[in-house]
Amino acid sequence: MIHIKTPEEILGMRRTCRLAAATLKMIEPYIQPGITTGELNDICHQFITDHGAIPSPLNYRGFPKSICTSVNQQVCHGIPGDRVLQQGDIINVDITTYLDGFHGDTSKTFPVGTVPLKAGKIMRVSRECLELGIQAVRPGGRLGDIGSAIETHAQQNRCSIVREYCGHGIGRSFHEEPAVLHYGKAGAGAELLPGMIFTIEPMVNLGKAAIKHLPDNWTVVTKDHSLSAQFEHTVLVTPYGVEVLTEL
Repeated sequence: MIHIKTPEEILGMRRTCRLAAATLKMIEPYIQPGITTGELNDICHQFITDHGAIPSPLNYRGFPKSICTSVNQQVCHGIPGDRVLQQGDIINVDITTYLDGFHGDTSKTFPVGTVPLKAGKIMRVSRECLELGIQAVRPGGRLGDIGSAIETHAQQNRCSIVREYCGHGIGRSFHEEPAVLHYGKAGAGAELLPGMIFTIEPMVNLGKAAIKHLPDNWTVVTKDHSLSAQFEHTVLVTPYGVEVLTEL
């Protein structure tokens, strides 16, 4: 069942989403060659807790860290640790904050120094896919409009969409209905109604869409070792269109 947020809940969502966005902005200058993903985790954890919130991923279904850091061919759910970022890497940093009873979720793929052309391409296409998905959000539209816009753009750029993971409703729970697929048919799926809040977070691969899990049972990688990038926002369906809650 899709929960339509009340005006009070929307205010709570705006606050936690602003904190998530501020955390992502705060960490950007630290993403340089030589830093470890574990150090990025610790900096984000401190920032989030200093602002009276809790990192939603920490201990969620056993996840051991406060953020997700997915590097190069890692698609999602990378566990921060001793890995040292190298010149030319790309890294997705996924932030979710739990503030005053509400979760806010956002992510961005960052370049580490100067990156190769193919890395720049997958970052650009992934960001454009998110932007087109957001543009498809409007009251009276359908969930399939979002997925269709994203998939079409990825295919036009000879990239692929990971199908095993999707966006999701979010609010008092980290993951709620609806599932927001990043592929599909325009005009299909549930109707978009004012008060719906969900994430759009396409994972776009430079090669094929197939993925696999690493032995840690969390980190997802591309099977063909191609680069992957992801950008994510939490959005609100308004009576007039869409509000991006995780945009500062």
